[in-house]
Amino acid sequence: MDISVVVPLFNEQESLPELTAWIDRVMQANGYSYEVWLVDDGSNDDSWQVITALAARNDCLKGIKFQRNYGKSPALNVGFQYAAGDVIITMDADLQDSPDEIPFLYQMVMEEGYDVVSGWKKDRKDPLGKTLPSKFFNFVTRKVSGIRLHDFNCGLKSYRRNVIKSIEVYGDMHRHMPLLAKWAGFRKIGERVVEHRPRKYGTSKFGLSRLITGFLDLLTLMFVGKFGKRPMHLFGTIGTIMFLIGFVASIVIGTTKVYALANNMPMVLVTNNPWFYISLTTMVMGTILFVTGFLAELVARSNPDRNHYLVETVLDA
Repeated sequence: MDISVVVPLFNEQESLPELTAWIDRVMQANGYSYEVWLVDDGSNDDSWQVITALAARNDCLKGIKFQRNYGKSPALNVGFQYAAGDVIITMDADLQDSPDEIPFLYQMVMEEGYDVVSGWKKDRKDPLGKTLPSKFFNFVTRKVSGIRLHDFNCGLKSYRRNVIKSIEVYGDMHRHMPLLAKWAGFRKIGERVVEHRPRKYGTSKFGLSRLITGFLDLLTLMFVGKFGKRPMHLFGTIGTIMFLIGFVASIVIGTTKVYALANNMPMVLVTNNPWFYISLTTMVMGTILFVTGFLAELVARSNPDRNHYLVETVLDA
């Protein structure tokens, strides 16, 4: 099968007939074999009934229904598990993503060799209250991750099949799929300017809170990607440095006290010296961080996936 299209949705009953008909026209015009996985993320409107009716008329349409609303990332993750195409394309169900982009996204993966292609909504049809925070978020993510994309939030992306079979999307990590792919060893990540259309039906399901959660998820990914299998390297290093700072400060305080005694200088209580509290605090915090790293290492070693690594090729003569 050439293409699997994964469409997570929540309360999008009005747009589904138009979206699926549009996708079918594009696939037929280009001669692609395809499937569309419509993942209903616990909608409370008639979205599932619409999906059922559409699937009855078109064998290429398939549906997954969650018992409740879990979020976009879980919907994508489950859709990826079922996707069987050589190229997997994700898009939103609100008709703001154009299915006309599918052939170009497919060609960039299959013909130009990209592992991941992210859409860039250069001319975005959203209010300023959404575009400005998004620009700031993309700037920070670009600098932190080292991936030179303009629009990490764009739902229109294409992936080589082995990419989505090698990563797990959870929480709200769908914004950071290119980074997940990078950590999994897929380095050829590109982007394409795509058409962004005004919302035709309903209202947006995302608020400003996603800006905060997006940064928290980014920090989580950076930590897990670098130290997930070796947490002691982080906690142990910081803990050791803090303990040494406190230890050196305590030596300085002790040396000053001995010098004052030897030279009959006026005595100052150690507890009146602010460095006493600084050294005590840093030594305690350093010890706590070191123990935290030790416990995290024990947890990591008991993880059944601790020796799970992605192997690309094996030559066995």
